[in-house]
Amino acid sequence: MPKRKPEPTTLPSRDDILAFITENPGRVSKRDIARAFRITGSHPRAELNRLIRELKDEGLIGREAGKRLRVPGTLGAEAAIEVVGLDDDGEPIAEPMMWHGDGPPPHIRLLPSRGRVPDPGIGDRALVTLKRNEDGSFTGKVKRLLDRELERVVGVYRKTPAGDRIEPTDRRMARHFAANVPSDIVLESGDLVLAETVPQRHRGLGQATVVKRLGALTDPEAISLIAIASHGIPTRFPEEALQVAADAEPVTRLGKREDLRDLPLVTIDDSDARDHDDAVWAEPDKDGRAAWHAIVAIADVSHYVRPGSALDRAAYRRGNSVYLPDHVVPMLPERLSNDLCSLRPHEDRPCVAVHLWIGSDGSLHRWKFVRGLMRSAARLTYDEVQRHHDGKASATTCDLPDDLIANLYGVYDALRKARAERGALDIERPERKVVVGENGKVTDIKQRTRHDSHKLIEEMMIAANVAAARALEERRKPAMYRIHDQPSPEKAEALREYLESQGLSLRKSPQLRPRDFNQILKRVHETDQQDAVNEAVLRSQAQAEYAPENIGHFGLALPAYCHFTSPIRRYADLLVHRALIGAFDLGGGALPGDAGAAFDKVGVHLSAMERRATRAERDAVDRFVVSFMADRIGATMTGRVTGIGRFGLFVRLDETGADGLLPASRLPGGPFRFMEGRQQLVGHGVRYDLGEPVTVEVAEVEPVTAGLSFRLVEGGSETSGRPPRSKKTGSRGKVAKKSKKSKKGKSTRRDRRH
Repeated sequence: MPKRKPEPTTLPSRDDILAFITENPGRVSKRDIARAFRITGSHPRAELNRLIRELKDEGLIGREAGKRLRVPGTLGAEAAIEVVGLDDDGEPIAEPMMWHGDGPPPHIRLLPSRGRVPDPGIGDRALVTLKRNEDGSFTGKVKRLLDRELERVVGVYRKTPAGDRIEPTDRRMARHFAANVPSDIVLESGDLVLAETVPQRHRGLGQATVVKRLGALTDPEAISLIAIASHGIPTRFPEEALQVAADAEPVTRLGKREDLRDLPLVTIDDSDARDHDDAVWAEPDKDGRAAWHAIVAIADVSHYVRPGSALDRAAYRRGNSVYLPDHVVPMLPERLSNDLCSLRPHEDRPCVAVHLWIGSDGSLHRWKFVRGLMRSAARLTYDEVQRHHDGKASATTCDLPDDLIANLYGVYDALRKARAERGALDIERPERKVVVGENGKVTDIKQRTRHDSHKLIEEMMIAANVAAARALEERRKPAMYRIHDQPSPEKAEALREYLESQGLSLRKSPQLRPRDFNQILKRVHETDQQDAVNEAVLRSQAQAEYAPENIGHFGLALPAYCHFTSPIRRYADLLVHRALIGAFDLGGGALPGDAGAAFDKVGVHLSAMERRATRAERDAVDRFVVSFMADRIGATMTGRVTGIGRFGLFVRLDETGADGLLPASRLPGGPFRFMEGRQQLVGHGVRYDLGEPVTVEVAEVEPVTAGLSFRLVEGGSETSGRPPRSKKTGSRGKVAKKSKKSKKGKSTRRDRRH
């Protein structure tokens, strides 16, 4: 029995608990701690459990086996881990959450779960069984994910003759679940539900308990509800956080702020933008030391969201806003995101601004960060600004100073020169815009147009972000960098093999540069290869992340880069604002002195939240597009092959951008051999290549799982002989000898996610 401690008059402190576990290695459970410290009664025991959970969450204690607790320093048969990255094969790499041993924590390579439990992603935590390999490395097998004891299932509730069922909306979940419906939840067949799986100890139909009715599958907001619930996006703010936001008041006094209200700063966004947190202005530099003096003013979110407040904790938990086609899930309550922190025209708003002095070659001569009070002169759209520049002024732009927009384009011309000189990566990729009507139905799907006005704002934001990173480096303050590594050797080699199959070559070097990729992209510009090569180059790139250790930004070809320009929707930008406020002594809301020590874990969390949001946004767009295709079964459409596997071809339609599967079983010429390096599917007398144009028939649309599948009408390349008849349809698919040039336009939304 563990040694007892003297009876305390209050709950033990955190240090008392840690000391007790240390003195009784390998033998301590929560019950032992309660007995040792004479904790009785439901409320004291609940408080003790809360303390122990906090110690676990902070990595100060762990679990050896069963319910036994220990102070970490070595790895036992089981460990709680956190996924910190991916290896070169894309497999998750983890570290123990509890590690106080000598040296850095060991890396643990996680084995695939094979569908038994969800595979964790970056930032996820899990309980794993460990195996120590002969070389001293560790591999881990996931038992269950932490922070969610049970697997969440979003699905459609069905009443069937065999009983109540839940049909998952995630097509990766092949099975249905028997539904357990609590008596206080009333459901109709066809309702969307959120459920939690019941642990199974035997084979057979799995069970899931309904925890919430989300709505009906026919509701206008059903698609967004599926995306939000499936990815665990929080939609409700804690009452305490809402109260902080409600109590916030507009800034009406100048105080020590710089007065920017006489400058005609303007916001430039999409016509359907939901927040307006950056404004710009420019003029020729008056003292002649630079070509241009520009200002980028950003909403002063740090004035309202103070470190450690309930509002701050809620924003950190979300990490960023999530943008869906029909609405937004904001990082901050609407009182801030749509009101006090939105740079509305002709209203005083607090801001953090950077003065930029830019040379004619786009070089950044110097900068100055200030806290200011501004008054936006106008809310402009990209189309409006571009039309003005092209000689078609609107009533709004006519009211601005004559040279304002011309000056902004002058700054853009300079910054564009600098971008070209350093060779930033320039991948062209079309982006869909889903237009949703008030009834929740898709009314149109079109490609976003991209003007120089988009690039103008993008380059000015990049310049402001660079200034923020360099300023924090010079002042030796903690910085949350936006980092982007070069492609891994494995991904670069895979890309090189594919490009060789297309008659292209990528320089063989351990240190690739963005311009190496740009040379290839330039060669295929406006050719049949353009889409496939752009997609292949994009897939070869590493993912951008947040981290306090700077490795530069490969894609932008920049040695130091931070996110400064969107604190209304990205928590990382708020951290940079706080660091700048402290670095330049700009008043309240500065980064606490010890905050930088936690930036490693904060960076992992924010990167994970960003990826979660990206997955949810992509999921919602895909579902809206599939819903748009529901009444087009049997229609013939053109598209391109965007992915290849042993199972068939992924095809993206030209008209809508919808992605679907063309199964190998429906392709003439089988059986097939998958040539992974060349990204080809090779059969008898026919070959299918990545990027080639095809004509397909819409075969199936599955609205619940957003599945879309096709039949081949025309496509593929003859190799020798004629393709055999399709066993499934008894018809012979046509094989195109030559590809038709795509007429598809190029567009990309203004991307502030670099």
